[in-house]
Amino acid sequence: MKVSLTTVALPHLSLEETVEFAARLGYAGIELRVRYIRPAEVGQPYTIQGNHKNDLNPANFVALAPRVKQLCDDHGLLIPALACRTTASELDDVRRLAEGAAICGCPLVRIGAPRRYDGSVPYREIYDEAVEAFGHALEVTRSFGVRGLLEIHGGTITVSASLAHRLVSNFPPESIGVIYDVQNMVREGFEGLRLGLDLLGPYLAHVHVGGHAPTPGQRDQIGTLGWSWQATDLSDGLLAVPPLLAELRRVGYDHFITVEDLRPELDPAVKFERAIEYLNRCLAVVEQPSP
Repeated sequence: MKVSLTTVALPHLSLEETVEFAARLGYAGIELRVRYIRPAEVGQPYTIQGNHKNDLNPANFVALAPRVKQLCDDHGLLIPALACRTTASELDDVRRLAEGAAICGCPLVRIGAPRRYDGSVPYREIYDEAVEAFGHALEVTRSFGVRGLLEIHGGTITVSASLAHRLVSNFPPESIGVIYDVQNMVREGFEGLRLGLDLLGPYLAHVHVGGHAPTPGQRDQIGTLGWSWQATDLSDGLLAVPPLLAELRRVGYDHFITVEDLRPELDPAVKFERAIEYLNRCLAVVEQPSP
């Protein structure tokens, strides 16, 4: 298993600075943010979910992909996946992303369902729409030799391993895989590690890790305690990392684990250095040969 970081968390760095940053801290790869900056965010201060200095997007990615690949090659980095907001119904952008990924040597392109889930539209309607849209999108990605990638994420119809599997099982695993995202599932959709990974089987394509823990709040007027979720260091999250790595090792997973730490108040150098040092300690224990 190798460790990468998401460039979503580095809005203040240029492409060159991003690559140098990841290599200096000892990461083996970068999960590359390729997203449009929303019109209202252009020219605004750099923020994780807003304006980015490194403005890679579907429209310019094919042209910039050779430069991206060269920079990563020069620093010994791989690009395990693209972190996109593009949906399966946006076929022109899917094509651009797949073509750019092929140039970069990136095997996985994240694609979302056409609509998120907020309860206003029935699940089955969104699901049927997603199956049809992914059928078309995966024809495009296959033509460039890359694999579609679906993330387990809150606010979608794939908040758990089983719901993600229900969607991707309509297609061969060579065409689409799943991001097993621990910090998303710990808030919504968590299933036992072994159960979830066994179910995903060949659809397990990528892994995200990040720390989250519940924090008690105030009691309401009838005495019910309220809770909120706070981002934490990996070592302090509700879901312990070593059991996750042990289960990944058990199923033979030997690809990338991307660190997602989107806390804006922390110095990126500090939080990502702590993360890789901790993950390396965990991996050193988990990957020791059995006696």
